[in-house]
Order: sequence, then C-alpha cells, then structure tokens
Amino acid sequence: MWRTASILIGAVLMLLTLGIVMLASTSEALAQARYNNPNYFVIRQGIWLVVALVGALVAAKVDYHHYRWAAIPLQLFFLALLVLVVVPGVGVMVNGSRRWLRAGGLTFQPSEFTKPATVLWLAWWFDRYRRRASTLAYGLILPGIPPALMMGLVFIEPDFGATLLLAIIVGCVLFIGGARFGHLIIAAALGLSAFAFAVLHDPVRMMRVLSFLDVEKYAQKEGFHLMQGLTSFVAGGAWGAGLGNGLQKRFYLPEAHTDFIFAIIGEELGLVGTLGVLALFGTVFVCGLRIAFGAPDFFGRVIAYGLTMAITVQALINIGVVTGCLPTKGLALPFISYGGSNLLVNGLMVGILVNIARHGANDVEDEDLRDVKDRLRTL
Repeated sequence: MWRTASILIGAVLMLLTLGIVMLASTSEALAQARYNNPNYFVIRQGIWLVVALVGALVAAKVDYHHYRWAAIPLQLFFLALLVLVVVPGVGVMVNGSRRWLRAGGLTFQPSEFTKPATVLWLAWWFDRYRRRASTLAYGLILPGIPPALMMGLVFIEPDFGATLLLAIIVGCVLFIGGARFGHLIIAAALGLSAFAFAVLHDPVRMMRVLSFLDVEKYAQKEGFHLMQGLTSFVAGGAWGAGLGNGLQKRFYLPEAHTDFIFAIIGEELGLVGTLGVLALFGTVFVCGLRIAFGAPDFFGRVIAYGLTMAITVQALINIGVVTGCLPTKGLALPFISYGGSNLLVNGLMVGILVNIARHGANDVEDEDLRDVKDRLRTL
C-alpha cells in the first residue's frame, strides 16, 4: 500500500502548493486594503499549513487502532464545543453566524472537527455491532444519535452547508457500515423534508435558492456571488488570463480567497487548471478507496472510506456551488481555500489515511471486504 499512500501524499502536496500560490494571487488586494499588508492571509495560512503538516505526520505515526478508545471521548468533546459555539457571548459571531470559538488569540471552527470525530465514532460502532447493523436500532437509530445532535447544533449556528455535508458523510458511512438501504432512504427523506422546511422559512437561504434557479434575475443581489464566479470562468477560457492577472479578485468577487477561490483558478489558469484540480481530487478519492480496500480490518476500512468521503464530497460541493450546479453555501475547497481549521482537519484526515495504508496490504480479500465492495457498487 506504500505506492498508493505515496500517490495520495503527492496529490495532497500538489493541492497544498496550488492553494498557497492561488491564495497569494487572490488575497493580495484584499489584504492590502484591509490590513495594509499584501501577504497577511498568506502568512497566516502558512502558519496553519505548518501546523497541519505536523498534525498529519503525527496522525500518520499513531496506530489508528488507538482511535477505538478515543472515538467516544472525541465525539463527546466536540459535541460540547458545538454547544459552546451556540451560546451567546461565547461563540464568535461573524456575518450573522456564530460558528467559531476563540481561545487566546486563536479562532477555530469546531464544526470542521466533527467530520473525523463522527467517522471515528461510526467506525467504532459498526466494528463492535457489525452483525446487528441490519436492524433499525443498531444500524441507524443508536449510531445516528450523536451525529444527529451534532448536525442539529451546526444547523442552528446557522451553517446549512456544513450540516448537509455532515449528513452526506454520515449517510455514506452508515451504508458502508451495514445499515439497510431502505432505512437510510426513509431517514434521508425525513431529513431532507426538515431541511427544505427550514430553508423555506429562512429568507436568506430561500433567496439563495431562488438566485440559483434564476441567477440573472438576482445578479445584483443574492446571485452576485454566483454571477461573478461564472464571469471568472468565462474570462479564463481554456488557458486562463495568467497567474496574477485575474480581475475578479479585485473586489468584484466576494470571498474570492475562501469559498470561491476555484473561480479564480478558472480565471487565471483556465479550464486546464480547473480540470487539473478535479484530477487531483479524483486521485485522492481513488487512493482513499484503495486504502480502504487494503485495510487489515473492518474498523480501518470504515475509517478510510469515511475520511475519503469527507474530503472529496466537500470538494465536490464547493466546486458545484462555484460553477452554479448547487445553491450558494459557505464551504471551503479542501487544501486550497483560506482557513486554518479546515486545513488542519484535512491534514489530520490524510495522516490517518496514510497510517491505515501503512498497516494494509494489496491482497486483502475477506467476507467483510467483499460486502463493502458490493455496497460501494450499489451506492
């Protein structure tokens, strides 16, 4: 599995390098105007990058089997942090949402850490109750209670995008863990109905949906983000305007250095650049699945699969939003967008994947693995 792990590391390092380069290009004007330092965001991201790399190295060294005893404490710990986030006066409010906590001079987003924590919890659960996973209680209700509490707290921050992402990750891991497809369909229908009801009764989110359906009508209001993002892709064409030559980042496209950095990649590096990013995330996905298939036990397989989905599904949602395939929601592009918490969490997840690969083999084939492959084909 070392070859697969090496390819995974190479793809991630290329994404990280691209992220720093594009952040330097994208954030220069904003950093100069806001902080009188054109390198402000790059310096901060560089510090987080060092922390993320150290975290990834540690995660790659620590035997993933130790997470069996840590799964429940981690789930409870981050659940408690999410409770603190929504407490007025404790959580940090930014742009009408309370999503951050401040510890000294450090601000971080606990919802980012719920992804690996939830995957570890579900891996522990299904490793312990694998033979009863086809029942409603052990396959859906009992393992789904902690993630449901987390999703509820993230939802009321409010952060609809992170809630949807966590729900998709949980659903995929429940299915791989052994839950019945029919049970998951019913749960998904109920969850989507509640989600749609909440969107319909939230004017801000409802306007995002309307602007997604008719972006030209709302181009100067709620659809401004999307329209400017699409303009970036048109301006870039096939080969791009050249690194550093984009215009949309100069106060035309809001959040250009965070959620919409993929649009600046399209403008400056063109279709070739965007396809390269998609190819790198595709490589991460394939390597993650190979590591899952080669894991020596069911616990490792569920972790590897869940972490792979956490990284790649978030990337797909971000790219779908920026290209107008999904309604606008605030999710970072893994390894590329500005944001310390997201960078650290993704580094930790890659480190755990590498650790599982270190214990794996290329010729593992047993009943549990065949069942996982069958479920993946079904999915």
